[in-house]
Amino acid sequence: MDCWGEGRRIWIELADQRLLSFPAAKYPLLAEVPQELLEKARLRVQGQALRWEELDEDIWVDDAVHGRFPSARVATV
Repeated sequence: MDCWGEGRRIWIELADQRLLSFPAAKYPLLAEVPQELLEKARLRVQGQALRWEELDEDIWVDDAVHGRFPSARVATV
């Protein structure tokens, strides 16, 4: 397994060699960071999580595979 950031997308090569990508914009914290920080993604927890140490951000690979992204927050007045 491997992961990397490229073109404002996060890419994951799964154990069965399938490639998965999702837009960084799906995650509020990742949406605004510079590209060089996106590229610092690392696999952790035996390949079950993506980790950005400098951002203190973790994403479960299973959530990304199944399209379970954070809900858009609706501003209330």
